[in-house]
Amino acid sequence: MSLPVFLSDAVTGASVGAPVVLDGDEGRHAATVMRIRAGEQVVLTDGAGVSATCTVVEAARASLSLRVDSVEHTDRALPHVTVVQAIPKGDRGELAVEMLTEIDVDRIVPWAAARSVAVWRGERATKSLAKWRAAARAAAKQARRGWLPEVTEMADTDAVAGLLADADLAVVLHEDAALPLAALSLEGVESVVVVVGPEGGLDEAELAAFTSAEVVRLGSSVLRTSTAGVAAVAALLSRTPRWS
Repeated sequence: MSLPVFLSDAVTGASVGAPVVLDGDEGRHAATVMRIRAGEQVVLTDGAGVSATCTVVEAARASLSLRVDSVEHTDRALPHVTVVQAIPKGDRGELAVEMLTEIDVDRIVPWAAARSVAVWRGERATKSLAKWRAAARAAAKQARRGWLPEVTEMADTDAVAGLLADADLAVVLHEDAALPLAALSLEGVESVVVVVGPEGGLDEAELAAFTSAEVVRLGSSVLRTSTAGVAAVAALLSRTPRWS
């Protein structure tokens, strides 16, 4: 059975035998909700490549005191994958973030596409972004990731075009594209950006702005915006050392 995983900066730079404390929201969840007690083991990760297996020395009401048993350092794998996700309606945004995190995407960019049904403005934008980031944190722990994905601030179309121009491989998903995703070469590619459009599809101005990208289709069926990025990234990663 896998050990429970918690996020904590306390293990950054920690060595075997060092004492660490898990407090805050993570410590409260571990001690109060999961009722972890002295003698049990957990994994702490800083979300930046360091994971430590620790033994609980003492459990307080809202924190754990632990001893580091082992430390593992994981380098960020290549290719680096960014998914630009058009903001979907309802809770499908969090679903997309959860699944993208589970399959090991490095960066998720919320995109205010022209035909997005949902609109992030003011307080709603702040709350929605917080939900996406919380979904990424929870999914990263479940997936036992050593690196947390970055969930950026909302981007506009010009910013997305800039991301595409800087990538080794830039991909825009479109159901009417002639080129299949499987036809793209990944040789020598260290950075990938995949753009997933909204429920209403991409408009002509967006396609015109994304001229540095390959416009591709996944297959004969049309996927939801919340699942298309997951399918595309999985298909790409299956052809890289990250999934070998």
